[in-house]
Amino acid sequence: MAQDTGATAVGDGRDTARTAAPEPPGRPGGPAASGTDSGAGPEPAPACPSGSAAGPGGVATPDGSGGASTTPAWAGGTAAGAGGVATAPIGPNGGAGPAGRAEPRRGVSRRRLGARLLALGGVLALHAAFPGSAGAAGGGPAERRALQGLRLRYGSARQAGLLERHLEAVADEARRFLGPSPERPYYAGAVVLAGRGRTVALHRAMGHAVRYAEYDGRTDRVREFPAAERIAMAEDTVFDLASLTKLFTSVLAVQQMERGRLELEAPVRRYLPEFTGGGKELVTVRQLLTHTSGLRSWAPFYQESTPEGRLRLLWSVRPQEPPGSVYRYSDLNLIALQLLLERITGRTLDVLLHDEITAPLGMHRTRYNPPFSWRRVTAATEVQRPPWSGLDRGLVWGEVHDENAYALGGVAGHAGVFGTAWDLAVLARTLLDGGAYAGRRILRPASVELLFTDYNTAFPGDDHGLGFELYQHWYMGAMATPHSAGHTGFTGTSLVLDPSTDSFLILLGNSVHPVRTWRAGSAPRVAVGNRFARAVPVRTRHGGSAWFSGMAPGGSGTLTLPPLVPATGSARLRCAVWWDTVPGEGSLHLEVSPDGKDWAPLPFTTVRSTGGAAEEWPQGSVSGWSGRIWHRLEAPLTAAWAGREVRIRFRHRAAGRYVGRGVYVDVVRVAEPARLLFAEDRPADAARVEAVGWTRSGD
Repeated sequence: MAQDTGATAVGDGRDTARTAAPEPPGRPGGPAASGTDSGAGPEPAPACPSGSAAGPGGVATPDGSGGASTTPAWAGGTAAGAGGVATAPIGPNGGAGPAGRAEPRRGVSRRRLGARLLALGGVLALHAAFPGSAGAAGGGPAERRALQGLRLRYGSARQAGLLERHLEAVADEARRFLGPSPERPYYAGAVVLAGRGRTVALHRAMGHAVRYAEYDGRTDRVREFPAAERIAMAEDTVFDLASLTKLFTSVLAVQQMERGRLELEAPVRRYLPEFTGGGKELVTVRQLLTHTSGLRSWAPFYQESTPEGRLRLLWSVRPQEPPGSVYRYSDLNLIALQLLLERITGRTLDVLLHDEITAPLGMHRTRYNPPFSWRRVTAATEVQRPPWSGLDRGLVWGEVHDENAYALGGVAGHAGVFGTAWDLAVLARTLLDGGAYAGRRILRPASVELLFTDYNTAFPGDDHGLGFELYQHWYMGAMATPHSAGHTGFTGTSLVLDPSTDSFLILLGNSVHPVRTWRAGSAPRVAVGNRFARAVPVRTRHGGSAWFSGMAPGGSGTLTLPPLVPATGSARLRCAVWWDTVPGEGSLHLEVSPDGKDWAPLPFTTVRSTGGAAEEWPQGSVSGWSGRIWHRLEAPLTAAWAGREVRIRFRHRAAGRYVGRGVYVDVVRVAEPARLLFAEDRPADAARVEAVGWTRSGD
């Protein structure tokens, strides 16, 4: 949430705004000024006293869905259906996942192709561009499994294709932050869930769902509940998901695009005529979903006492920069999108969530405004008092933490959804399987691709699909790839999906319990992300071990071959390499030296194991993401080395706070036409390799 009050709040993300000027990709962001967890801009601090924040029609139904009227509780008017918009120009078309920044781009990207079509006046109807749901049943294997009614199941690490010792380390890392982090616990408790394919191989609860009764900001002291009254965290504990709500709102928006009711590139004012003034009339639906509208991060809706006042506040907000010229994470984007969806469907957002997502997928523990009967199985959040909170609500437990969502009746486009780790795993599996789960479809595969396609190529480092953040090492850790999608929530929640390995990771913590100022950054998220990435094995073709650089932040190392003396100018080094580093901050270098003291780059080429043209690396180094596949590397030694002693080494460097999956080197050979100078598989040669910071690894 983005907060402009004088409250003290610690953010986990980057600075709130990024202009279109290029910046180094993959950089860690500094803490935001006031408390956002999702990568830019503070998340408003939720508020929830023991009283109830009843949202629209807050009557609990037996399955926990809740009823709701078609009148937004905070808008004060009837959300009349506005249908009629049938076409939906879009940027990308269906196809392969988005290309990563670290990979060389070939041809025209989906986003650029879409932009060209629009520039030529081409109007693509979204519902026409996608295959019908019946025809979509013949998609890939994962999608066919989903439509056959197969569900998530518990299983072993081996059944999930994961490495057990590294998977167990995921839980160990999450548990570590129950202690000083570095001074106070990062969270009172947490639930971590990890899986691959249809198998949930790790699901652990730790710590407390409810521990603290009060917090004194003057002395930084807490009053804990007596031991008998504390509530231990359980695997099915319900969490305030905070800004993970934005993902649900985004899915609902893309559903309306499928149905021809919403156009991605249309101005928002087409659906909300009140959304004008100061340049707002230029804001498009896509810009709301990608946080490029130019709107400020946050506005104090909770300070308005009436629904009319809250609407006036939204209508009065003006873009701070021209729409499309800046990336700024903003809750206002999703609040505006909420009103738009309610206007064109005639249903409130909580009803849409239930009818279009949670009921079809069987996510019965996910909803807005959970009933009071859920309170004992819900994680408590913050003791809200001024000045760190905009409201004085005491312990927030069982009601939405976000102050603005609380003021909006608990139902908001940016925050307010509660749910469990298992339900989020169902959503993850649905999206990884092309929009279907257990025989029920909520999105078509091409629609899911819109969620995972980078529309923010003008803002390097702020990759964003429709609602989903992409390739963010600052909370995904080594799970970050150009295809990885996810989001965080200010209360301590996060979700990461990696289509390249068909894996998903969920970490839910009550990190604002008892107060938001006890935690900073996303250290637990990064730690579990690194460990889980390590649990996905990297296999060699021969089934044996390979040299591994490791994944230590700030680490470096060298792998040096013994001195060699080529007889001709035709000697070549050949090997297999696999790399995944943070772009610009991690790299693999190939170097040569006559004496082992002065080293120079050795240019090389690589060819993917899946085929294709050779890629040249004239600087003798690679960085970023290689596609999680092996490459064949070849480096010729020039004629200048004929008859001279030469040393060759691989050097790995990880300079920043975050790391990728690391670098692997295998089957190293140096040969010339008449003889083999070095072969790693010859025991005598292997014994002469000097490894500093590199180890042999079978995974």
